Amino acid sequence: MKRVILIRYGEIGLKGLNKGFFIDTLIRNIKSSMRSINNKKLEKIQGRFLLQVEEEDLEFAIHRLLQIFGIASISVATVIDKDLEAIKEASAVLVEEKIQQGQTTFKVQARRGDKSFPMTSPELNGELGGYLLKRFDALSVDVHQPQFQIYVEIREKAYVYTDILPGKNGLPVGTGGKAALLVSGGIDSPVAGYMIASRGVEVMGVHFHSYPYTSDRAKEKVIKLMEKVAVYAGKITLFVVPFTEIQLAIGEFCDEKYSTLIMRRYMMKIATRIGKQNGASALITGESIGQVASQTLESLMVTNAATDLPVFRPVIGMDKHAIIRIAEEIDTFETSILPYEDCCTIFVPKHPQTKPKMEHVLKQESYMEGIEEMMERAIAESERLEVYPT
Repeated sequence: MKRVILIRYGEIGLKGLNKGFFIDTLIRNIKSSMRSINNKKLEKIQGRFLLQVEEEDLEFAIHRLLQIFGIASISVATVIDKDLEAIKEASAVLVEEKIQQGQTTFKVQARRGDKSFPMTSPELNGELGGYLLKRFDALSVDVHQPQFQIYVEIREKAYVYTDILPGKNGLPVGTGGKAALLVSGGIDSPVAGYMIASRGVEVMGVHFHSYPYTSDRAKEKVIKLMEKVAVYAGKITLFVVPFTEIQLAIGEFCDEKYSTLIMRRYMMKIATRIGKQNGASALITGESIGQVASQTLESLMVTNAATDLPVFRPVIGMDKHAIIRIAEEIDTFETSILPYEDCCTIFVPKHPQTKPKMEHVLKQESYMEGIEEMMERAIAESERLEVYPT
């Protein structure tokens, strides 16, 4: 008996006239995630996709599918002809496996998508349940809290399975435009990128590197973080921006208490230019209200004024514990806490301004001679990397 993976989509099923665009994008993302598998077949049926791979590739395919935004759930199903005896035999094989695992209470849940099949769903439930009870003495029915269920779907073929594995849901990456993620080596920004990608947004990264004050290990750490986010978001284009000259100029010309805030504003300005040059319509940051001095409401307002793009801050109302839980779930946390400093953690003022006024910030920035040329150099000398999932 042949096994296939049934793939269900959730939110995109509610779309209207553009539903086809979302489905086609999800198909493309599934194919991309399976590119290392040689013998595979993906087809679309009503309300489902079917993926067929070799048995040795099954575990890898399941793992990848559960990381793709837009997939609601998957099941490994036995596919057979629409014949009652064949359905009974396929079900018996699955029940035997469950009994061996110590699960003995069950329920049958059939769905007749093909109305030409001679039995209704309730009739098939009763017929199949009765057959299994007679065949297996250890088995008993529990319609309220069964230890497992036998699912049968009657479509162009019959599909029999026992487990439904929950997917990531969300929208397929590539259906929601593109945004530039200001990515540091910390915990928050990879989580922010992951969360926005879940809404179908293609993520590109912009990292500010202050060599030699930050080491190549710090850059490698950021690349590793983007590799982990790319598992969910797909390939990420990462720009590594040389920021040392601008940071030193801020330290030389500006009042120390404004230095972090002004640094953030120039990051926003540079990220905006790089983003627009590469098709981004928004910025993403990992800022959370009150977490540090540059993330007070007053500071965020001043930072926002440095860009004319919308700024998405998906973790803005989350505490650190909630952010860490997501970082652990997507496997970025252990990399984020590696002790390699980024440019946001050097040249930190002793007494940062937490309630800045816009006119004071602009006055400080007016002291920075040649800043426009510095920004142009930083953008021109940026390193462009293509980051793929690990």
